[in-house]
Amino acid sequence: MPAAPVARPPGRTGRRLAGLALSLLLLGLVAGLSVAIGAKQLSPAEVWQGLLRPDSPEYAVVHRMRLPRTLLGLVAGAALGVAGAVTQAVTRNPLGDPGLLGINAGASAAVATATVVLGMTTGDIWYALLGAAVVTVAVHAVGGGRAATPARLALAGAALNAVLYSYVSAVMLLDAASLERLRFWTVGSLADARADTVLRVLPFVVAGLLIALATARPLDALALGDDAARALGARPGLVRAAAIAAITLLSGAATAACGPLVFVGLLVPHLVRALTGPDLRWLLPYCAVLAPVLLLAADVTARLLGRPGELQVGTVTAVLGGVLFLHLVRRGAGVRR
Repeated sequence: MPAAPVARPPGRTGRRLAGLALSLLLLGLVAGLSVAIGAKQLSPAEVWQGLLRPDSPEYAVVHRMRLPRTLLGLVAGAALGVAGAVTQAVTRNPLGDPGLLGINAGASAAVATATVVLGMTTGDIWYALLGAAVVTVAVHAVGGGRAATPARLALAGAALNAVLYSYVSAVMLLDAASLERLRFWTVGSLADARADTVLRVLPFVVAGLLIALATARPLDALALGDDAARALGARPGLVRAAAIAAITLLSGAATAACGPLVFVGLLVPHLVRALTGPDLRWLLPYCAVLAPVLLLAADVTARLLGRPGELQVGTVTAVLGGVLFLHLVRRGAGVRR
């Protein structure tokens, strides 16, 4: 009798694809919970009627509040997760996130200024992107321009980050009206999500994601050093510029819509790297899926803990992210790229 064929164990690519499929299932589950759970308790049957029947009393709750909130969590979570992974790659700093380069602070300062001086709403995407872009240029200039190194960029970003957040705090303290408008936004929240908010930020997030994915292979080459990257055909200056453009679009759009959410872009790449390794071609898609899982899970937790009101999701991500990140640091897991 011929010997039975020996089944080969699935390769690394197969395992990664299976893990990505499971991550998508988990994302669907968490998104479903985000639609089903809120400050107002609804049974599963009422949620289903609210989804499908425009004449039901639950329709307004589901379609005007919970669905936009869930969609914004998906979009903003993907933006923050990918922005964090690209930031860690371009700065070669395992503690990197968009806040490290001062981008979130620039977006926050621009939104605070526009809110106080011009009376604009906190979700105006253009002011956040303008602030993020200005700070990006400033960080690059202070960090040495064409001679900028990852260490110089990180130091320049940290300095501008401190200055700009001090400015935002001063604006809020000196103007009572701005304090009322900005105090929830500065913590980070999905509560004010509307369908038009998602539509405003979506083009910028999609553009940022596409640029980030396009730079995945060159950024992997940059991890070997500029000389090695050039030998592999990459252009370090152009790659860094494209990566920073992606970070600006992603973090600026997410900050405009939700406020400066912390730890999402910092923590998720570390968790994902334990599954995928350092290859950005896999790391970025995983971050785009699992970062919304973290953000929506934190938002659902905030609603449950704060009933009959709710906590701000930024508070939950700060506590949860801080605890998990300290655990990772103590174990030494995922701290090297």
